Amino acid sequence: MMLRVTGEPDYPVRIVAMRKLQNIGVPDLIDRAIELAPLSTDRLRLGSVKMVVDGSIQGFTARLRWPGYYNGAPEGLWYLPPEQIRDLYRSALEHGIQVHTHTNGDEATELALDCIEEALRRHPAPDHRLTMQHCQLADAALFRRMRALGLCVNLFSNHIFYWGDEHYAQTVGPERAERMNACATALASGVPTAIHSDAPITPLGPLFTAWCAVNRRTASGRTLGERERIGVGEALHAITLGAAYTLKLDGEIGSIECGKRADFAVLEDDPTEIGADGLRDVRVWGTVQDGRVFPAADI
Repeated sequence: MMLRVTGEPDYPVRIVAMRKLQNIGVPDLIDRAIELAPLSTDRLRLGSVKMVVDGSIQGFTARLRWPGYYNGAPEGLWYLPPEQIRDLYRSALEHGIQVHTHTNGDEATELALDCIEEALRRHPAPDHRLTMQHCQLADAALFRRMRALGLCVNLFSNHIFYWGDEHYAQTVGPERAERMNACATALASGVPTAIHSDAPITPLGPLFTAWCAVNRRTASGRTLGERERIGVGEALHAITLGAAYTLKLDGEIGSIECGKRADFAVLEDDPTEIGADGLRDVRVWGTVQDGRVFPAADI
């Protein structure tokens, strides 16, 4: 179905679809990824996998290190046993398969990094680009470990707006809420960084996601973590070439360069001139995908 839909003449985007480690054993998952990879097309890339280690912070199912949840809620859930996490990283690195890993709590991120470090000792890989998804409570020490291990990170900037007030008051408290989704620390640590909406958890809109990373403003208007704000240029990089890098597609898309595919957005306003506050209001005229023009008015 995905091959058919993405192959239609007027299909306007590219999809990277990952097989999730769910209702399948690690050996079968690796075999399936190897089987799918040759079916990839320009608009549908297959052969990578997704792993979910813990739950969500706002759902009190993420795994947090001490002191746990600010309001005293019970500790969250492990969605996979550590042995299975280790097995997946080992097998994926052995076969050259990229893994994107969902972690929200810092305890979950720490466990994933421990497993990755052990797997890399067995199967060194100079450009694996294993990517941590969400990774919301990572601190500076965890980002330094990511850099040393060659990882990428895709931070959930939209969370600051949609749940920032609740994180401040209920889930993790003021100190940890101020450093959630720490884009500035990730960049300062040298970790290749992207940002995302986790649609449909929050609405898909890359310029709004960039606005969240630049302003770190909650729904009530609170600035949550001034030190973790990043510049407009850094945010634009994160939603374009930064995202492409985490998918190993930076040689094809993510920037306008000779030899790359003609994929880009056409904007009515200059985001570098409209300023940080106006970034989410930048008007999109349309997109160009592989040289095909898709005006927003026609969608």
